[in-house]
Amino acid sequence: MHPPETDLQLEFLSWQDIDALIDHLLPQFRGEFDAVLIITRGGLVPGGCLAEVMRVETVLTTSVHCGPVVKQNLTWPAFTQFPEDSLLKGQRVLIVDDIWANGVNMVVVKERAAAAGAEPETAVLHYRPRSSLFAHLGPDYYGAITDRYIVYPWESSFLFQPPPGGPSMLSGA
Repeated sequence: MHPPETDLQLEFLSWQDIDALIDHLLPQFRGEFDAVLIITRGGLVPGGCLAEVMRVETVLTTSVHCGPVVKQNLTWPAFTQFPEDSLLKGQRVLIVDDIWANGVNMVVVKERAAAAGAEPETAVLHYRPRSSLFAHLGPDYYGAITDRYIVYPWESSFLFQPPPGGPSMLSGA
């Protein structure tokens, strides 16, 4: 695979960068959470890290599928997986993803968790307010604000394979 076509500048993160973002998030949290709800796929690593360091034993996942973009109108996403309402009802839940880019996934997951009776709050490693479709909404907690296309260490070797015989983007060659 090759880098996505985008006008955003790429930023490659290291595992040390992820540790620093997690360390920046932790003191922001207001109180303890009963559960962590991870949005797959991007939220798997940061959600797992946060659940581990916060010692949250109830770790749940959700999958959201966004349809094709048609004439710059987004199709509202559909859930392909969501926990049973009984697991969320009355629980203080931290919803985690890697980045808030347009915000759609996080908004629909937060609304669905609230409809199940949860007290949801949201956390991302990166918040990109310029690309958000929700002018007056954003994550409750974020590690950093960016205008870049972030390449996380767990995805860089999959997304940025050099063509055969070509230079590696990861080595800077």
